[in-house]
Amino acid sequence: MNAPAFTRLCAALSKLALVSAVVCLIAVLLCVQLQVVGRYVFNDTPTWTEGLAMLLVLYVTAFGVAVGVRDAGHIGLESLLVLLPERWRLRLELLVHALVAGFGALMAQSGWVWTQLKWSEPKPMLGVPEGLDYLPLLIAGVLIVLFSLEHMRALWRGEAVRPSWY
Repeated sequence: MNAPAFTRLCAALSKLALVSAVVCLIAVLLCVQLQVVGRYVFNDTPTWTEGLAMLLVLYVTAFGVAVGVRDAGHIGLESLLVLLPERWRLRLELLVHALVAGFGALMAQSGWVWTQLKWSEPKPMLGVPEGLDYLPLLIAGVLIVLFSLEHMRALWRGEAVRPSWY
């Protein structure tokens, strides 16, 4: 896959993750509002709202982390990097992105294992598979690997990765 196609793919996936996180966050707010209205207005709280809100928080967090990696919103070593010569700076940045990609690969692998293990167990309050709790770990891990590879490719070519919100 050539660089522009890979960059377009990563940008599209990042935008999709960002929009998904926002939609899930809005859904969390609606669930909490429904809980409050049910409790204080009708004196009858729907039991599924808390479970759904907690599940959606996992997706908001996972998608947000993945987008943060692509948009370089994660913790960096900026103060150390500016003090180093250019060739060492490039090596250290590549190392950081390689380590982040490795972490993403571990996330994806663990998410896959746990999603499979828990898929046949239903969540008590929602009746959906318990594996849905671990699916965001898998998705975020794959996205983090892709986005880290995109950063490494851009660094190697002397380019910059444009943030998702542009």
